[in-house]
Amino acid sequence: MPAASKLTARRRWPVFGFSVAACIAQARSAGSADFDAELEVSGYADTDHVEVLTPAVSGTLSDARSGVSATGGYVVDIVSGASVDIVSTASERWVEVRQAADLSVDYKPKDLGLTVSGSVSREPDYLSWSVGATGRIELDSDHVTPSLGYSFSHDTAGRSGTPYSVYALQLVRHTAQVGVELVLDRSSRLVLLSEGSLELGRQEKPYRFLPLFDTATAALIEPGESIESVNALRLPGRVAERVPETRRRFTLTADWARRGARHTLRANERLYADSWGLYASTSDLSWLWDVSSRLTLEPRARFHVQSSVDFWQRAYAAELDGAELSVPSLRSGDRELSALWTASLGFGSEWRTQATYGQGWTFGALIELGFTQFLDALFIEQRSSGLVVLTVERAF
Repeated sequence: MPAASKLTARRRWPVFGFSVAACIAQARSAGSADFDAELEVSGYADTDHVEVLTPAVSGTLSDARSGVSATGGYVVDIVSGASVDIVSTASERWVEVRQAADLSVDYKPKDLGLTVSGSVSREPDYLSWSVGATGRIELDSDHVTPSLGYSFSHDTAGRSGTPYSVYALQLVRHTAQVGVELVLDRSSRLVLLSEGSLELGRQEKPYRFLPLFDTATAALIEPGESIESVNALRLPGRVAERVPETRRRFTLTADWARRGARHTLRANERLYADSWGLYASTSDLSWLWDVSSRLTLEPRARFHVQSSVDFWQRAYAAELDGAELSVPSLRSGDRELSALWTASLGFGSEWRTQATYGQGWTFGALIELGFTQFLDALFIEQRSSGLVVLTVERAF
């Protein structure tokens, strides 16, 4: 990928997207084993000129008698990008293919349950794999279900066309989870989940190079400064991104849902903090209304706000010390590490050919509009977006 962070690009709000999901096979053996398979195709595009086409296939094999189930999936991302990060470095649009596969096995004979999972993802310049396990136990007649989990992942980032033996950035991640699901009454439940992760290694993006300014000019650079203006004011040359090699992340999530006679209200709040000084809050609210036994409507809303990391600067200043140029030791051009807020409103619907869930055909649609305000970044101040999702499912 000859430009800035692809992972950042995938987190952007889309202006158009579609997904077609079809449950293509469900077979029951003479015993208690079930098999479900699903095919999905999705498309994504945004105002920052990133497009993604993603076909995926997944399947689940389960045996109710033994309490064993296995789920596997395979996905391909065909990504094309020409974002402002790429244009600002005079790079051309890039196209690449990412492939990923995952497998998880769950064993729950009675009140105890254990899930073991693994995944692998590969791109021309990136390789990632992970393994993990989660245990849980049902207490108080299934009203209280605590869980404990751990996962390990290893990422290798390089440059396209360059062997990893010549250039590679290594990153390992340890993640621990502690949670509990509470059945509050016959109609509502609450899930609390805390997660902590430790990341060790090189996390800068190999293709991201930052403009530098003299001290006086840096103070004059405004949020959203144009590419033309930055190129006219910056010093000759660019400097590679460099971020801390250790990052500790912490999240606390609360998910509450209540079922009424013909509706379900769901609220989710996620609080985030890390050792880089980034703090964030993400709030989601949705309401599912069963208009009839076959038609369900779902209005939804989301709001996210975050601070910047401690070492964030809109414009990094360089100083000439004798014959040497002095630059900040920590620096990043990833605007997802800057202060921002995002709000979105959406409306979804689902229509079933049969009144019973999980049978026959199901058709769904979702329209979502979003707005992001970048408070302290170069090249861009705000982004309006929209998401359109179409789904079709078939159960046999």
